[in-house]
Amino acid sequence: MTTTATHPPEHAPRPLSALRVLDLATLFAGPMAATLLGDYGAEVIKVEHPRRPDPSRGHGPARDGIGLWWKVLGRNKRAVTLDLSRPGGRATLLRLAATADVLIENFRPGTLEKWDLGWAELSAANPRLVLTRVTAFGQFGPYAHRPGFGTLAEAMSGFAALTGEPDAPPTLPPFGLADSVAGLATAYAVMTALAARERTGAGQVVDMAIIEPILAVLGPHATWYDQLGHVQERTGNRSANNAPRNTYRTADGHWVAVSTSAQSVAERVMRLVGRPELIDEPWFATGVDRAAHADVLDEAVGSWIAGRTRDEVLAAFEKAEAAVAPVQDVRDVMTDPQYRALDTITTVDDPELGPLRMQNVLFRLSSTPGAIRWAGRPHGADTDAVLTELGLTPAELRALREEGAL
Repeated sequence: MTTTATHPPEHAPRPLSALRVLDLATLFAGPMAATLLGDYGAEVIKVEHPRRPDPSRGHGPARDGIGLWWKVLGRNKRAVTLDLSRPGGRATLLRLAATADVLIENFRPGTLEKWDLGWAELSAANPRLVLTRVTAFGQFGPYAHRPGFGTLAEAMSGFAALTGEPDAPPTLPPFGLADSVAGLATAYAVMTALAARERTGAGQVVDMAIIEPILAVLGPHATWYDQLGHVQERTGNRSANNAPRNTYRTADGHWVAVSTSAQSVAERVMRLVGRPELIDEPWFATGVDRAAHADVLDEAVGSWIAGRTRDEVLAAFEKAEAAVAPVQDVRDVMTDPQYRALDTITTVDDPELGPLRMQNVLFRLSSTPGAIRWAGRPHGADTDAVLTELGLTPAELRALREEGAL
C-alpha cells in the first residue's frame, strides 16, 4: 500500500473532526495529549488564565519574544482566556463543557472541586463528557496532593537508576521524557474512554498519573524482581540482553550506534569486522551470554569502526544487512534523507514567524490523514470568536472582562 507523507489537501477528512476538546492543562503531558488529538482533526480549545498563560509559552528559546516551544505544543489549538476562579469564568466553562467531548486538566486534586467545577458539576452539564485528569501522582494515595513534574516520575519509576554509566550517578533525560510518554498514554486513554462512550452513551473520568506510563515502558523489571529478586543495574550504552550493543567512534570523529538484538545480525557484524571465529564460541549463541563478553565484542567492533569514516561504516553495515545508525544531533535530523522522505520535519506557515519547521504529526493514515493546520496561537487570540460561537453576546463579553474573568 502506498501512503502520502506530504501535506494532505485542506478538504481531506480528519478522523477526529467530530470531537471538541477543552485543554485546561499547562506545561507538557496534558497539553501534549490535546495536541495529538488536534493533529488528527479534533477542535481543541486551549483555555488559559487571562493573566498567567501556560508557562510553556516562555520555556526554552524564543524568537522576537515569541516562545518556540509553544508554537509546537499549541499547534491546532484555538486560544481562549478564562479565570475559572471567578463566577463568570466558572459559568462560561460549564457552557463550553456542555458542548465538548473531552476536558483535559492537570490541576492538583481538589482544585476544580474548589471552584465547583468537579466531576459532579461537569457531568451534570454534559453526561457524555470525558474528564481527563493528568497529575504527577494520580487522584488518590499518599502523594496525590504533592506538587510534581515529569522529572520526579523519571526518578521514581526506576528510569534514572537504569540510565548512565555503572560508576556514574543516575542520569535524568535532558527533555520531558516522562511528560511525553504520559502525553501519548493520555491520548490513548481518551480514545479508549470515547470508544466506551460509543457503547454506554456516558462519559467518565480518566485518571492519568505521570509516574505510571514511564514505568510501563521500562519493560518487565517489576516481574523480574518479583520472580527472581533481579535488579537491573546501569550499563551505560551496553545492554544486559545482547552484545555488541554500544556507540562507537569513527575515524573522522563521528559516532555510530550498533544493535544486535537478533542472533543473525550479531553474526553478520562479526563477519563484517573480520572476527568470524567469535561466532563459534559457545557463549556467542545467546544474547545474554554475548552481553557477558561485551568487552571482547566491543573491542572487535570498536577497533574496526575506529579505522573507518562514518560514511564508510554506514555503507559497509548496510551492504552486510547489519543494524547501524549514526548518532545524530538536530542539525543532522533536519537533513536526514529518511526523515525527509517521511516529511517528519514539516513546514508550517505562521503569521508571526513566517515559515516554521517542526515535527509533523505522529503517524500517517492513508485515507484520513492528520495535519498541522496552524502553529501555536497568541495568548487569548480566539477568545471572542469562540465565546461568540457559544452564544455569548457583546454585552456578556464586556461583563466578563469587567469581572476579570477574560
